[in-house]
Amino acid sequence: MSSGRKWRWIFLFPPATWLAHYHRAWLRSDVIAGITLAAYALPVSLAYATLAGLPPQIGMYGYMLGGIGYALLGSSRQLAVGPTSAISLMIAATVGALAGGDAAKYAQIASLAACAVALLCLIAWLFKLSVLVRLVSDSILVGFKAGAGLTIMMSQLPSLFGVAGGGHNFFDRAIKLAGQLGGINWLVLAIGSIALLLLLVGERRLPGRPVGLTIVALSIVVATLLGLPSLGVPVTGKIPEGLPAIGLPSFGLLEPDELFPLAAGCVLLAYIEGVSAARSFAAKHGYALDVRQEFLGLGAANLITAFGHGYPVAGGLSQSAVNDNAGARTPLALVICSTTLALCLLFFTGALTNLPKTVLAAIVFAAVYRLVDIRALLRMWQVSRIDFYAAAIALVSVLLLGILQGVLLAAIASIVLLLARASRPNVAFLGRLPGTGRYSDGARHEGVEPLVGIIAFRPEASLLYINAETILETVSDALLKSSDIRLVVCDLSASPYIDLAGARMLHDLHDKLASVHIGFCIVGAHAQLRDLLRAEGLAEKTDSATWLRSVDSVLGESKQSSDPRSEDPAGVLATRL
Repeated sequence: MSSGRKWRWIFLFPPATWLAHYHRAWLRSDVIAGITLAAYALPVSLAYATLAGLPPQIGMYGYMLGGIGYALLGSSRQLAVGPTSAISLMIAATVGALAGGDAAKYAQIASLAACAVALLCLIAWLFKLSVLVRLVSDSILVGFKAGAGLTIMMSQLPSLFGVAGGGHNFFDRAIKLAGQLGGINWLVLAIGSIALLLLLVGERRLPGRPVGLTIVALSIVVATLLGLPSLGVPVTGKIPEGLPAIGLPSFGLLEPDELFPLAAGCVLLAYIEGVSAARSFAAKHGYALDVRQEFLGLGAANLITAFGHGYPVAGGLSQSAVNDNAGARTPLALVICSTTLALCLLFFTGALTNLPKTVLAAIVFAAVYRLVDIRALLRMWQVSRIDFYAAAIALVSVLLLGILQGVLLAAIASIVLLLARASRPNVAFLGRLPGTGRYSDGARHEGVEPLVGIIAFRPEASLLYINAETILETVSDALLKSSDIRLVVCDLSASPYIDLAGARMLHDLHDKLASVHIGFCIVGAHAQLRDLLRAEGLAEKTDSATWLRSVDSVLGESKQSSDPRSEDPAGVLATRL
């Protein structure tokens, strides 16, 4: 094997890099961080598995196996991987209909979804699709998270109130819950409310401490001593001891068209959430994050989880913050966390038998309320209405359609928003800044000197098929409002790219101007633009010598002639009329 190929494979296996530079002093920090993360993950994993409609121990399998998988191939040193609230609700909303009420099939489909996520991650890595995932804008993500947070909280209110609940979306759940309020179990509500209050207070007063695990332990002690299960308080019941049995997921349970939307939604949501969190920690600690490698890390985490009969996992900001605040230096902290959870599965699951389910609902509630970022939505309303409307579309789509359909619609909305913005670029009509040779947008700067007999415009975007017609119409409108125009100058200095439709627009503009004996020239074209303009025959209609020049140099020479059809040694007005 050549040395270049050897180093390429080492680069694809991040532990070969961070283990080679590992310092013995880091070990203590990683061990403490791993145990702290396990203390956080234990109650959260139980709660999220319940949210997903799966047995509680399945959540622990996800944290334990997903962490090991990510530690092998992920590029972040602080990202913690496990079940997340949004993916858990997505599983609950989608798999139930596919399983047809069969609990065993439900768990098998959830594991199969994790395997499909791993396959899609591998495909995304092979085809370098990280750029496509970036099309989901921050504004869309804010709206999606708010919708997901509200939906998840609404799904947990029945458990907090001790009623049956039900419904398919946020509004349906709210209506059903309102009809069941007369049957509230006040003891369940009291326990859940106290747990929620303690979680919120502990989060503020004791950051980084295992508040959730402490509350779980206290609730188990109280439930056992007071006999709460006999008083009608639902509890988790016996959780099987031991590690998960490793085996292949059950293939053939679903057709690809049934499995693909769920897996694609999980990949999109998991990658966006994971990379967003991982980038923040990479910037904080001063190392480079390989966003393409994150597909392999996410895929490995889900593949190993699928073999352990878990459901899709992802990196999350909250658990990663716990890991980072506890001092994690490398992914070894994830391995320590997995080892700690394995010991819990082997020896301590019996202690969780009397854990009230309302406490798990409170844990979910406390974990997701921050997703509803009212300040960010208000700021969008004040700064950019387009971004606000995009966020509102994502929010409403999640509330009405659910997590899976909401995340897919949010992705489509991001692309549509991007195209809509690109289709309406700003076209700056230039004037001279007094006493200088510089030109600026007359609509944005006061005091610029208008050009007499000349229109100079600068499209502030690439000239593409989606905006070429808009640019042509804008310039045509400016011509109609002007009189005695002898020259039109197109400044392409702010246009990094031009496609065939953009070149055709320049042809059409030239022909339109030529029909009324108005000169036309192009300036400020970059190298790639000049190549395409020349290939498209623009050099036969305009003087290619001006393509390299500035607006000032061209307009300075244009003053030498007041007649656009007179002899022009500099070629400024050469338009082949």
